[in-house]
Amino acid sequence: MAKLTTKLSIKDYLAGENSSELRHEYIYGEVYAMAGASVTHNRIINNIGFKIDNHLANSRCETFTENVKLRSDAQTFYYPDIFVACDEQPESEYYREEPVLIVEVISPTTERIDRTEMLTVYKNIPSVKEYLIVSQEKMLVEVHRKLADETWQTEIYDEIDSEIRLDSIDFALRIDEIYRRVKF
Repeated sequence: MAKLTTKLSIKDYLAGENSSELRHEYIYGEVYAMAGASVTHNRIINNIGFKIDNHLANSRCETFTENVKLRSDAQTFYYPDIFVACDEQPESEYYREEPVLIVEVISPTTERIDRTEMLTVYKNIPSVKEYLIVSQEKMLVEVHRKLADETWQTEIYDEIDSEIRLDSIDFALRIDEIYRRVKF
């Protein structure tokens, strides 16, 4: 992500995003342009997003993909690849603040950030119950799950017949559904 050199207020950032052709993440006054994604990245996001969205069709929770911002704390806005939010009364039409599930599809260029910075930030959002890190380079899904005692557990799925239980939305997703039409 390319960083702009001047710091912006949240108000200016949000106004700019509403008219920008590019997406930008906002981290404590600094704005980062988002890079484009591969066909494989997009395919995986669609595979997961469509399945989850169909499951939630009659729920108050909604699935958002790539173009809706997540306000992860008072000074940070990200564009997760997929997230499910159940906000009772959203503050804005342009972002959500109460995700229960977040999914990031990693590439070699985003892996370090998704496994460190994003993992830390997402675990600190009170409403988040699960964070999935999905590889686009090989069949591999990491599930970081918040337990009843508020500690986190990590589960790894890498077999084609694996079923991933998503307790946050009472849903199971098979790994072959995630990687449908993906060639390694």
